[in-house]
Amino acid sequence: MRIKEIKSKKAPLPVGPYSQAVKLNNLLFCSGQIGLDPQSGGLVKGGIEKETKQVFKNLSAVLVSAKSNFQSVLRVEIFLTNLNDFNKVNEIYAEYFSNKVKPARVTVEVSKLPKNASIEISCIAFINK
Repeated sequence: MRIKEIKSKKAPLPVGPYSQAVKLNNLLFCSGQIGLDPQSGGLVKGGIEKETKQVFKNLSAVLVSAKSNFQSVLRVEIFLTNLNDFNKVNEIYAEYFSNKVKPARVTVEVSKLPKNASIEISCIAFINK
């Protein structure tokens, strides 16, 4: 069993002592991403839609670095500071998960996220060898 750290320069650097993702055999465990712009390091402005789209850009960069993609995602965890944003997030989410079998998912409301973000998303994917 060999664990490998996955890094992408196209995604924000971790804001703590963790990896963007870790690979174990053909499984990829992606840490939560918030709507940080990788160049500026700041949270994107424009509300839940802009943050959600940036989160998916960040996750995509990490998935691609591991030779994976959204079609290979098995499970998604979504953390929202306002569950009233659920429908807006779902609309954007559906654009990324159009495959016939959708990933398993958890969505919860939390009191606060790093950098005062409105949304954080993590996922588990497989890697085609």
